[in-house]
Order: sequence, then structure tokens, then C-alpha cells
Amino acid sequence: MSRYPTHLLPTTVVGSYPQPDWLVDRAALHAHGVPRAHARDIWRIRPNLLEQAQDDATLLAIRDMERAGIDIVSDGEARRESYSNRFALALDGVDAEHPGEIVSAQGRRTKVPRVVGPIRWKGPVEVRDAAFLVRNTDRATRITLPGPFTLSRQVEDTYYRDPDALAMDYAAAVNAEAKMLKEAGVDVIQLDEPWVRTAPAEAARYAVRAINRALEGIPGPTTVHLCFGYAAVVHEKPAGYTFLGQLAECDAAQISIEAAQPRLDLSVLRELGTKQVMLGVLDLGDPAAETAEQVAERIRAALRHVPPERLIPAPDCGMKYLPRETAFGKLRALAEGARIVRRELAG
Repeated sequence: MSRYPTHLLPTTVVGSYPQPDWLVDRAALHAHGVPRAHARDIWRIRPNLLEQAQDDATLLAIRDMERAGIDIVSDGEARRESYSNRFALALDGVDAEHPGEIVSAQGRRTKVPRVVGPIRWKGPVEVRDAAFLVRNTDRATRITLPGPFTLSRQVEDTYYRDPDALAMDYAAAVNAEAKMLKEAGVDVIQLDEPWVRTAPAEAARYAVRAINRALEGIPGPTTVHLCFGYAAVVHEKPAGYTFLGQLAECDAAQISIEAAQPRLDLSVLRELGTKQVMLGVLDLGDPAAETAEQVAERIRAALRHVPPERLIPAPDCGMKYLPRETAFGKLRALAEGARIVRRELAG
């Protein structure tokens, strides 16, 4: 039975939450940027105790979200080195131990998974994570997966030489995992697709098709998330998305975007048609926690462009890089700000 909230303006998280300092070496994590290949050196715990420690960190994240008053909680992604590599490195067709490399337009070199054969799902990756989350909260739950377009853009492909075919095989793998996550009892499946913004021409050709394949046959609420990059890494963000209105054509019920730090012109929300909008109203580039009234005003601004039954207030992207105290304070302001506006709407 779904625990998805029925009241207006349900609050949620994008996915991650700060991992405890006893679990993760933050300096090592920052040195990796956003890991695509393995980054095992970030973990402070011995391998034989790591899963138990990650379980404990997950419980801390869940309890913080509950205490803050968040309606739809995640597992905090406490077991992940990044949003994508836990899943990306667990597929057939990927040489996880001998990474490839991609070079950005700015000349930055990044180690990435190397595709050496057909991409195939070979068994559960996040299903235990999902079952643990569902078992340890009475709130609605959200689990994130890297989206197929993004997965296809952050690899060195030595096999396909056809980005469309590569993305569609990733989509089939994501779909197989998503079906098992739903069987584990998760309420919301979210696909993280930040690369549709950075490669809009390629996204226009096949991103929506790949997203729809990944979501094929997935019941219940589904979300596609895109962003401008973590506040801890990207300090100056663009003021608009290069690939947004096109997502009105995808099969996801919800589109998740960040808006607080980039000071997004919220009139673009109208481009999303009848989609629900999961809107970032917490600026993660600001080291101070917002007040509830600041959050309420950002929600009111969004309601000038989208009706309340289609708005889901959330943080911007990249909460894992914040101090835990700051993250908790921001989430509490999110929940309180949404309650303020909810009371106003009720008259």
C-alpha cells in the first residue's frame, strides 16, 4: 500500500544527505569531485565492517529527515560514493577495475567507467538499500537511479560507437533495476539526468526515448531530476535550463529542478505542461539555513506559475556536501515553510 502523501505541497529530498565524518573522508571525497569510477579511498571503515557502518549512517539520515518533518524521505545515499557510480559500475559490459577517461571542454580529465561489451543488468544493485529504507520508516520513500542518458554520457565507450544504442541498453538495465525497487516497496523512483542540460543537442535526439524506456511498466510516481551541478563544486550557475520543456513529453509524472541558488526565472515552469514540479527552494550554496518564511516566499513565487496540487518543495541538488547540522536546519525550514503556505491555501 502506497504511503505517498495526499496533502498539498508534500516535501521531499533530491536524494543525498551528508554522510557522517566517521564514515567518509570528506577531503578525499572533494578530491574526487563527483566520482564516476571507484573511489574506495573515501571510506574510513574497514571493508568487513563497511556495510554495517553504512546501515547505521542510513538510519541517521532517515531519522534526520523524519525529525525535520520531510514527507517523502530517501536513504540519504549513505552507501554511495556518488549518485551514479554505485549502479554504473555494477553492470555487465563495464570494466570497473580499469577505468577509461573523458576530457571536458575545459580540459579537465575524469576517470569514468569503460564500456567493453553489451550493457546488461546482471542483478540487484540498490534493492537491499531500498528494502532497508522501507523497513525503517513509516514515511513515503524515494530511491534514485542514474538516468540512461547520463550513464551513456559519462563513460569511455570502446564497444558500441553508437551513443543512441548505448543509451537504450542503459535504459533497459535501469528499467530492470527500477522494477525490483518497486517490488521492494519504494513509493517514488527518480532518474537523475543532469547531462541532458550539458548535451542538449544529443538529448534532443534520444534522451526522452531512453527515459521512457527506463520507466516502462513502472507504477506509481516517477521523477526525472536535472540540475546545474552541486553547489560545492559549481559556484556560479546558469540562470536557465537548455533542456527543460522537452521533458514535458517524457513519461515521468514529476520533473525535479533546482531554482534557489541559480535564481531561476520561475516562468519556465509553464514549459512543463501538466507535470508535477519538484522545485528546489533551498540554496545549498548558502552556508546558513533558510528561515521558514524565506522558504514560504519561494514557494509562493512558484505558485504564481504552477498550481499547488502540482508543486513539491525540495532542496536544490547536492546536500551530501553540506555539514550535517546545516543540512538538518535547511530541511526543517523546508518543512516549516511548506506548512505555512499549506495553512494559507486552506484559508
